[in-house]
Amino acid sequence: MKSLYRFLALCLLLMLTGCATGPGSSEPPKLNADAQAVSQYHIGVDDQLQISVWHNPDLSVSVPVRPDGRITVPLIGDVEAGGKTPEQVAAEVKDKLQAYVRDPQVAVILIELRSHEYLSRVRVTGAVRTPVSLPYRQGMTVLDAVLAAGGTTEFAAADRTELYRKDGTTTQSYAVRLDKILQQGQLTTNYPVQPGDVITVPQRSF
Repeated sequence: MKSLYRFLALCLLLMLTGCATGPGSSEPPKLNADAQAVSQYHIGVDDQLQISVWHNPDLSVSVPVRPDGRITVPLIGDVEAGGKTPEQVAAEVKDKLQAYVRDPQVAVILIELRSHEYLSRVRVTGAVRTPVSLPYRQGMTVLDAVLAAGGTTEFAAADRTELYRKDGTTTQSYAVRLDKILQQGQLTTNYPVQPGDVITVPQRSF
């Protein structure tokens, strides 16, 4: 009888665990993964960076990214910055400073975008009222760009909008549920944009 009770208790535990986790819970939502992917800004030539080292003001500087893609940091010299994210540059500066400073805390902030003006634009095309090429601004999102284009037309298939981003020699595309953003306030796919991005709103098929 005790064995039967133990067996029933084990079955009940397994059922409760299955309900709590739900089917497919080990797979992260694709849109969340896309959102993380598009949020990474890669530093370009002439961008102005603020390097801050906590409790070490002599090592904290504002520097431009040189044409060779490098910046110069006091004490450690040149650091490769072009094509990297601010977080990656901060990690490299921290690693090199550890030879001179105990447990350095480093932050890298993009304070001014100075990359070539043409490359620093965001373009909105397709079924929008005024297709535009916009100067990139820090913090700009898909919604900001579409609103600057006058919003969508009555012929737009807004939920089939695509954000295109060049990554080296390839182009990545990210699905944007623009109708849900505009009509329902669902901001899951209201991605931050980057210089060079193209947002395309297709027309409905008739």
